[in-house]
Amino acid sequence: MEECSKELFARACKVIPGGVNSPVRACHNVQSSPLFIRRGQGSHLFDVDGNEYIDFVLSWGPMILGHNDPEVTAAIAQAANFGTSYGAPCQAEVDLACEVVETMPSLEMVRMVNSGTEATMSALRLARACTKRNKVLKFVGCYHGHADPFLAAAGSGLATFSIPGTPGVPACVVEDTLLAPYNDLEAVAALFTQYPEDIACVIVEPVACNMGLVLPKEGFLAGLRKLTRSYGALLIFDEVITGFRCALGGAQSRFGIDPDLTTMGKIIGGGLPVGAFGGKREYLEHIAPAGEVYQAGTLSGNPLAMAAGLATLRKLKTQDYATLERRTQDFARELESILKSKKVPVQVPTISSMFSIFFTDTPVKDFATAKTADQGLFTTFYKQMRAQGIYLAPSSFETGMLSFAHSSEDYTRTLEAAAKVHF
Repeated sequence: MEECSKELFARACKVIPGGVNSPVRACHNVQSSPLFIRRGQGSHLFDVDGNEYIDFVLSWGPMILGHNDPEVTAAIAQAANFGTSYGAPCQAEVDLACEVVETMPSLEMVRMVNSGTEATMSALRLARACTKRNKVLKFVGCYHGHADPFLAAAGSGLATFSIPGTPGVPACVVEDTLLAPYNDLEAVAALFTQYPEDIACVIVEPVACNMGLVLPKEGFLAGLRKLTRSYGALLIFDEVITGFRCALGGAQSRFGIDPDLTTMGKIIGGGLPVGAFGGKREYLEHIAPAGEVYQAGTLSGNPLAMAAGLATLRKLKTQDYATLERRTQDFARELESILKSKKVPVQVPTISSMFSIFFTDTPVKDFATAKTADQGLFTTFYKQMRAQGIYLAPSSFETGMLSFAHSSEDYTRTLEAAAKVHF
């Protein structure tokens, strides 16, 4: 007998911490229970209870082509006919590496890994080795995976659950992690003045996506590039979310910035577990076996993930990003107008196919201002939208996602649902 979401969650809680394998999925922050999904198709999800949802989470970003895209699914099935893992090189990983290097402007070489977290921790190790320095500068509220050095003032799930510190992480591990507010170039300059020869790298989400969607101020990214070059530090763009979504060539192509290293995930694997880090040849050639910096992974370059990523990136070259961005902007503008008509403070920023809903009048420019958003209003909105078949991220600190599969009917139905919400 098939189980409902409630029964599955009760059983999961007995064998999985919190009943879920990634914290935000528990939906605690929006006073709800998690949905257990049976399948996805296009822009829609179907749960085990028989409900259908318009999906604005898209597996937290990877499904830019929509769920179960026929070309991607066919590529995975074809690859599976030849085996699921070799622990040895295969052609697909070479083909995908070539595709990524060709698409991302700053990349000359790339190493495949298994997750965004693995990509960022590997890039940090490489930056430290190349500069012979230890400190890393990150931004409050930016999330770079759950590797120990990055769990100081991170956004995303840590913000959702209001975890103030990093239990289980020794103080000595984060003592070399420096913090600055996002969009505050003066704070970054002050830290470089204080530690002129100690900072190995600055790592940044070029568009912050884990404190809600926060766009970079004009000149902020260019200022980071100038400062890092002046002080001999590397600039790392964390494009795990923005890569191939902010533009085909990532945020770096959109904003015209040339980072030293780039981390990727999500879209690069077409929905399968994958990550990658890449950048200038002079740095990547320090990675073993070409160089002395060790990094390895049994499933790195997995043939199924490589096939999915390759099919996704090749199809994305034929997609109309400009039209999707216009549709996103129009949708967000109408949504904001509907919510403002209900006399609640709200702003709905967008870039490319991403959007956020902040229930606040305070202009959101960093994590501190993002936290002024009214969580109670967001919870009310989330619960009523979900009840109407609209699936939003269960946290105001996450970013909404749109895909090439979303239809005009999806937008219309969503806006009609928003009009019915009562605060």
